[in-house]
Parts: sequence; C-alpha cells; structure tokens
Amino acid sequence: MQAARGAMANFRLALIQLHVSAVKSDNLQRACGLVREASAKGAKVVALPECFNSPYGTQYFKEYAEKIPGESTQKLSEVAKECSIYLVGGSIPEEDGGKLYNTCTVFGPDGAMLAKHRKVNNSLFLSRKDKKENARSLGTNAVVQNTCGVQVHLFDINIPGKIQFKESETLSPGNSFSMFDTPYCKVGLGICYDIRFAEMAQIYGQKGCQLLIYPGAFNLTTGPAHWELLQRGRAVDNQVYVATVSPARDEKASYVAWGHSTVVNPWGEVIAKAGAEETVIYTDIDLKKLAEIRQQIPILSQKRCDLYGREMKK
Repeated sequence: MQAARGAMANFRLALIQLHVSAVKSDNLQRACGLVREASAKGAKVVALPECFNSPYGTQYFKEYAEKIPGESTQKLSEVAKECSIYLVGGSIPEEDGGKLYNTCTVFGPDGAMLAKHRKVNNSLFLSRKDKKENARSLGTNAVVQNTCGVQVHLFDINIPGKIQFKESETLSPGNSFSMFDTPYCKVGLGICYDIRFAEMAQIYGQKGCQLLIYPGAFNLTTGPAHWELLQRGRAVDNQVYVATVSPARDEKASYVAWGHSTVVNPWGEVIAKAGAEETVIYTDIDLKKLAEIRQQIPILSQKRCDLYGREMKK
C-alpha cells in the first residue's frame, strides 16, 4: 500500500496555542510571529486556534467580525507566502450578508486561499423541551437541515452549575465540509464541536483525508472529560491523524479555554500535547505508519456500506 499515492511520506506539523487578548492587532502580530517561528523549525503545515484574533464570547463576535478577505485573512495570506507553508488559520468571526459565522481559512505557500470552513455543528446541552423552545424563540434561522434530515442547532451549552453559553445569540452555522490538498496528504477541517460528530470524520476519511485538523476551544468542564477522548476516537475510527488547536488558557477571560492542543496518530496514541500556557508544539506526521496501520487492520476495505445504508432506512 502506498503511503499517499506518490506524496511525501513525512512532514512536520506545528500547532500554535496562542494566548488571545482583547487587542486584535496584538493577536495578529503575535500569531504571525509564532507562525514564522514554527516555519523556521521546519513546520510545513501550521495551525492556529479557534477565534485566534478575538476573545471567545457572544459579546465579542459582532465587534471583531470581518469580511473575508479582510484584515486578519490578509495577514494570514502574507505570512503563509512569506514562509512558504500551508497555514490553517484557526478561526475568526466572519460577517457575510448580515450574518456572522465562525470561520476557518487555509492558505497555501503562494498565499492563495485554499479553503474556507464555517463551523457546521455547534454544541447543545439542552433538554428536548428546551431545544424546541430555543428554536421557536430564535425562528427558522436557528436550525439547518443536514443530509440525515436531522436539525443541526447553534452553539448552546447549559450544564447546570458549571457553564452556560449560547452561540446562537450571534452566530449562524455553515453547511458544507472543507478539505484541501497538500504535497503530503489531503486534510479535512472541522471547528471545535464538529469533532463530536463521527459521521463528519468518516466522510473525510472516505474522501481520502489522512489528517484532520480541528481548531477548538473546549472549556474547563468538557475539556478534561472529552477533549482527548474524542480525538482518539476519531483517529482510531478512521485510521487518520487528528490534531486539535486550542487557545492558551486565560483564567481572567469570560470563557476559559482548556488548552492542551494535541496530536493523535492513527493507532490512537497521543504523540504531542501542550499544557495550558501559550506554546507551539511540533510533531512529524508519518504517512508510512498510517499506511502500515491500515494494512494491518484493513477496516476501510471491510466496511459494509450496503448493510449500514439498508439499516438506516428501516
């Protein structure tokens, strides 16, 4: 089995766990500086965290939102070209047509934008009754239909006594998946809560992705419980590398991110992991190892899609 159909078998991945402040220009300057540092240390693919240019919170999204292209994406394009790397630009609040989105952009070594991914799935920890009431109060824009005919709700978390957060107050969901090609492998994109949906990762795997990157900002409740667990699950299920990129933890922020940016290999092993502070972590992605794992346990060729599809229709 070929590692990547003639592609290079190894490359260095860097995840930038950025401390995000309330000053956008400072965030952009520091992010670009760390991108340059990662490139100087041999990284060919570099990723920033969710909401890297603004504090994370519904009260901030409108204030910090930009058109794409705009100030932040222009900086990302320039530094990707300067360093001749593939740059996954975490995410920023995007304004388009009077709506706000949580959007990740990707730029290639020539500075061209290769992908734009709007966060598809958004957290929801509400009762069935609360879901109905929430959708009713927000109107038809509160939900979208996915291919399974199930409504995808906007980001509303309510864990009594721990955390409550309603992204639906300001953001709209995306409605498509996003991938981009590199000389190394095809990469699939998700943002934060997208990682909880196994179907999304499965589709990426079936379409040939060997690395999935999720900029994300889990919190101090869901982070210790599910952050690493979900990454290992997506990696083993689909025999892919999974990377998650969090902002650094800021105990003074209104929303405190978990941190612990991580890379998991297709065997489910954690091969790189940050702490809570601002840092850059590196790992060498070995596509030969991925091919060996898929050869040893060939689940991709053993899938019974005929059976799964038939059972889903019952």
